[in-house]
Amino acid sequence: MAHLSETNADLVARVRRIAGQVGAVERALQSDSSCSDVLHLVAAVRGAVNGLMYEIIAEHLEAHVSRAGLEDAERAAGAKELLAVIRRYSK
Repeated sequence: MAHLSETNADLVARVRRIAGQVGAVERALQSDSSCSDVLHLVAAVRGAVNGLMYEIIAEHLEAHVSRAGLEDAERAAGAKELLAVIRRYSK
């Protein structure tokens, strides 16, 4: 993901926040929090991961599919990679 170098710090910060949210889920489970509280925490984690995925997909599209100057084969490869990831993520 070398093309993400200028946004890597932002993405790493998001991942660290997600790690903190996952830690909150773990702590809630260990402290016998209510099911509702745990579900809200898990939903927040899911939303954060979806947001991270969106950002990386957008960057991939810009760098490997829609960037001016790409050859048709490069565009096709970028699209194929993205479709494989989306298929796996949506399962």
